[in-house]
Amino acid sequence: MPHDLFAIPQPELEFLAAVQNFSDTEVLPQTRAWEEATAFPDEIWPRMGELGLLSMTLPPAGGGTGLSCRTYCEAVRILAHGDPALAMNIAAVNALVVAHIAAFGTPEQKEKYLAGAAAGTIKLAWGLTEPDAGSDARRVKTVAEPIEDRPGYYQLNGRKMFITNGGKADLIIIIARTGEKELSAFLLETDQPGFTLEKRIHTVGVSASNTVQFALNNAIGWHTPCTFEQATGLLYRGRLGIAAMALGIAEKAHALAIEYSKQREQFNRRLCDMQSVQNMLADSEMEIAAGRLLLAQGAALFDAGESIVLASSMAKLYTSETANRVTNRALQIHGGRGMTREFLVEKLWRDAKLTEIGEGCSEIQRMVIAKQITR
Repeated sequence: MPHDLFAIPQPELEFLAAVQNFSDTEVLPQTRAWEEATAFPDEIWPRMGELGLLSMTLPPAGGGTGLSCRTYCEAVRILAHGDPALAMNIAAVNALVVAHIAAFGTPEQKEKYLAGAAAGTIKLAWGLTEPDAGSDARRVKTVAEPIEDRPGYYQLNGRKMFITNGGKADLIIIIARTGEKELSAFLLETDQPGFTLEKRIHTVGVSASNTVQFALNNAIGWHTPCTFEQATGLLYRGRLGIAAMALGIAEKAHALAIEYSKQREQFNRRLCDMQSVQNMLADSEMEIAAGRLLLAQGAALFDAGESIVLASSMAKLYTSETANRVTNRALQIHGGRGMTREFLVEKLWRDAKLTEIGEGCSEIQRMVIAKQITR
């Protein structure tokens, strides 16, 4: 693919410079505090709305910035240098929620929600996963039944779990069953009696993300006219977002490993002068470079209007496994110090694992790739 397809327009470069400054000055210095609090401060959402981070996938006609997929991925990658959990939330909000309302919402739904979503005054989440429905998304058991005297509105009954930002969200897109074989998507406002938070799910990594399990008991959902395939088709761009998150984690850990290896001496030599350490650094440098190209290719294909089913799975699979290898090497280079909270590599090591699981685990990505190349 020609290199110029990877280029980013100047106005979008200016946006990314602002994102870089935000990540360096307002995100990275807080990443440990947010992890300890297991939450982001509420004021971070309007701040990100002000920067345009919550409306990257929303067209200008809808009040968004309408940025390219390439720039969306770059923004997520940059944010992952500061805090991977925040990067994950931004990836999901843009690819799975804002983009869903923009693509499938009725004019009334867009008018009611999009401005607040873009501004950060309406916090968002996407609800697919259930206790019995993870990788096998069609096992969703949450049921949607139409309300006779309220066209477009349904009663939702079921349970959702592992929902990113679900404990903070004002609005959640719920995937629910409308028939024996049919599923669709619904807009659910959480400020209603039918929505009950059951528990906070504490994870070993990306701890600041408010991941929860909740129950729906005759909750009211507003149908967004789309099929299950259309709704989950947004996952392809979402996978590029998680690939960008993984790449950002790998880049940050690699940079820390290089810096530490130059400063730390053993046996009267710097670590970076030892062949075994050089091998680890070389492998990480090469794998990160390959991941950048896979991600850029997927984003360029999306921007060109081409299918990204294969490209997004390859980028997500490769960068997520790269992030885990790179963070493991970085921790190894730090030695015993890497196991302490004094050094950021241990957090990046823990955060990286999510990228191999969220938005389709590695095994699912290999299934997708194999089906695409053998059909």
